[in-house]
Amino acid sequence: MSEQDSIESTKLGRVGALAGTGVRVGVNYLKHYGKRAVGAVSDVELLQQENAKAVYDTFSRLKGGPLKLAQMLSIDRNLLPPAYATQFAKAQYSAPPLSYPLVVRTFRREFGKEPLELFDTFSKVAAYGASIGQVHRATKDGKDLAVKVQYPGVADSLKTDIRVLKPIALSVLGLKERDVAEYLKEIESRLLEETDYSLELQRSIELSQKSAHLTNVRFVQYYPQWSTPRVLTMDWVEAQSLDKFADGPAGQHERNFVGQALWDFYDHQVHDLRVFHADPHPGNFLVKDGQLWVLDFGCTKALEESFYKKQFRFLEPELTQDRTRFTEALEALNIVTPEDHAESRERIISLCERSVRLLAMPFWNDTFDFGDPSFLRSIYEVGETNSLDQLNKDLNGKRGSADGVYVHRAFFGLYSLLSRLRATVKVQLPDWIRSKSQESVEPALRSVPMGDPGSGTATG
Repeated sequence: MSEQDSIESTKLGRVGALAGTGVRVGVNYLKHYGKRAVGAVSDVELLQQENAKAVYDTFSRLKGGPLKLAQMLSIDRNLLPPAYATQFAKAQYSAPPLSYPLVVRTFRREFGKEPLELFDTFSKVAAYGASIGQVHRATKDGKDLAVKVQYPGVADSLKTDIRVLKPIALSVLGLKERDVAEYLKEIESRLLEETDYSLELQRSIELSQKSAHLTNVRFVQYYPQWSTPRVLTMDWVEAQSLDKFADGPAGQHERNFVGQALWDFYDHQVHDLRVFHADPHPGNFLVKDGQLWVLDFGCTKALEESFYKKQFRFLEPELTQDRTRFTEALEALNIVTPEDHAESRERIISLCERSVRLLAMPFWNDTFDFGDPSFLRSIYEVGETNSLDQLNKDLNGKRGSADGVYVHRAFFGLYSLLSRLRATVKVQLPDWIRSKSQESVEPALRSVPMGDPGSGTATG
């Protein structure tokens, strides 16, 4: 993989690079339709591959916001066309690295020393490259270390990236900026936090310590003395990435073991700590000797108690059986608003009932088989059906809480990873929900029909 000697950091240059990619994609389509016009054969799959490569090549050169977008989209392999999914998956840990002289420059700025003046050994070629930084192997006093070095200028260019990508995303999704301004602000805040390695160091140590009791979940040790706002040093773990483990020959028992550790990790952080790892792509998890190693706490989300209670109230099994209480719960999150006319109001409530019964289903069972492909397929189909529903497109205004953006991202990522693992896990409702549910869950709620999604929407 070739190295980069620089990253375009000016707004004009980054805008120009993205615009140039749009032209390249457009030319590919013109070639495709030109061949069709004269009766020649044009390979649609090859066209997709060429376009996907053009987009990813530009994103990977720019790094920062564009590459982070590719990484976020790659969590769902079914969201993108296969060619794009294949290319964007590289953003998880194999983006083109920066050349060693740029790494040395960062060390001089951060420490006043070069890497080999701090460490006994330091690999000149990055072991992994991702959206915000790249990882080098090093040793110090017999310790094997992973040193994450942030790409130069990423923090400064991130706001420019968001401004450039925002109108494109709004146009593609058919959204109005005033309706999603709070969501975009939330995403920008989390992305900017990811560029502060000092904050990541603090969170990594704190959350690792508070989660250390979890069975079969392991965390690396971090080294403040070799870390700065742009460099983060931790133990090197020789292990298999979660996606490679999931796609490998592991038996069902081991898959369940790792899946249970992943479920318990998120369950503890969300429902006990109210602070959770909000970047659930497979590159942030490793598997070694049947244990799950958790990496990269750069993207975390803290939940205020009031929002947490409103959001996770939907896990209460009896809630969807009581239309009045269910509607009140939707109103509390601003999903149903006073401005909605009667027809729209009923439509939203029905859509949300369908979605809640599907998305909360794992919590309403003692164990849940995420290996059943119909479960995740039903979630995709619900989302697709909802996005095509013309009435939903006509529903104007902000709906739901911006705090829900990363909650939904975390649980969708969790469901996707467990599905890829084909794991069956033991599940338990949060204590405060279980205490409110005195009656048994109706059988109808335990088994939402799969493959017949009707229409639905995620709450919030």
